[in-house]
Amino acid sequence: MKRLVLLFSAWIVWASADAQLTLEECRRLAGENYPQVRKYGLIEKARAYELSNLEKNYWPQLQMSGKATYQSDATKLPIDLPGVEFEGLPRDQYQVALEVQQVLWDGGVVASGRREVKAASDVEMEQQRVSMYALNERVDALFFGILMLDSRLELNRLLQDELERTHRRVSAYMANGVANQSDLDAVSVERLNAGQQQVELETSRKAYVDMLAAFIGKELPSETTVLQRPLPEEVTALHPNNRPELGLFDARNRQLDVQQSSLKTRFMPSFGLFVQGAYGNPGLNMLEDKFSAYYVAGVRMSWNFGGLYTLKTDQRKIANSRLQVETDRDVFLFNTRLDAVRQDAEVISMKRQMETDDEIIRLRENIRRSAEAKVENGTLTVTDLLDEITAENQARQTKSLHEVQLLMYVWQLKQTLNQ
Repeated sequence: MKRLVLLFSAWIVWASADAQLTLEECRRLAGENYPQVRKYGLIEKARAYELSNLEKNYWPQLQMSGKATYQSDATKLPIDLPGVEFEGLPRDQYQVALEVQQVLWDGGVVASGRREVKAASDVEMEQQRVSMYALNERVDALFFGILMLDSRLELNRLLQDELERTHRRVSAYMANGVANQSDLDAVSVERLNAGQQQVELETSRKAYVDMLAAFIGKELPSETTVLQRPLPEEVTALHPNNRPELGLFDARNRQLDVQQSSLKTRFMPSFGLFVQGAYGNPGLNMLEDKFSAYYVAGVRMSWNFGGLYTLKTDQRKIANSRLQVETDRDVFLFNTRLDAVRQDAEVISMKRQMETDDEIIRLRENIRRSAEAKVENGTLTVTDLLDEITAENQARQTKSLHEVQLLMYVWQLKQTLNQ
């Protein structure tokens, strides 16, 4: 029997330890479980597909064409030759052709296209990192919300214990004629209020734990789940900003650089080989009025100067987009700096407030003990004693709240600067 008890106790300890969660672990699990995380793989696949399609531009290209025409006139000999009868080409002509083209040099279009695809993919990837980073704020809010509820529940249990002791004292006072039934009823009301508050806090905690479980994709029993308080770290507004948004701005600038270098490919010549096989009337012999097969092979050059017409406008558009990126970066850094300064001030203020929390609690304890003595001597009412007990409990709640708020402010500053 003793062995079973030990095994059961060990299992409870193991289960409790297994249910403990750190803030870093919650962030990691939420990042792995959030549906948007699948976009990483989708972006990679999209880039691979587009690069594969670009590479196929170097594959031989097949083109089939056909035509049937009727023209108002046709080629005729301008002279009559003795013994030669030539009526000229027919006005209805037919042709079916199959052409194979092979690019030798495309003026850098494919190479430029590869760089543009990779740059666009990098921008999408950085945007995805920004979106996933924002998930941390939601996880942090739930995590610290649970820690605050845990603190309030612990203090509520202490308050109920104190009210239980007070209830016993007042019952004894009634026996000695120092208190009456209304005094005992007042204590009972406070005990009931504390019990109601416990139910409310436990319900809120369960809701928070359930939401956190949904985020991290892990079942969390609300009764046994324990969150480890993160250690306060020294972070100030002077720390460097490492937010993923800065990586997004850099990726957008690199994309504009690629677009800038791609402008020159619009007015570069391209060279390729071609082979055309055809069947029609007339064939290559324009003087022969009959269907025949033929082929043509050679080298082809094409040079389109239309890109020069819009070159300056396109350059101005890229320059304007670059200014927009820099403006967005400056606005982001400005707002982030303001948030960091405000959060840093909150951390400093909270540390200064916490310096007097213990002293306030000590003084409240003294006042409560003095009130208990006065009630026992009949010089103070039980209602006044309950006020002092409530004040002492409030002081303890304030200290506990300050401790969690300090951690929350520090981690908000860490989130703002990505430290």
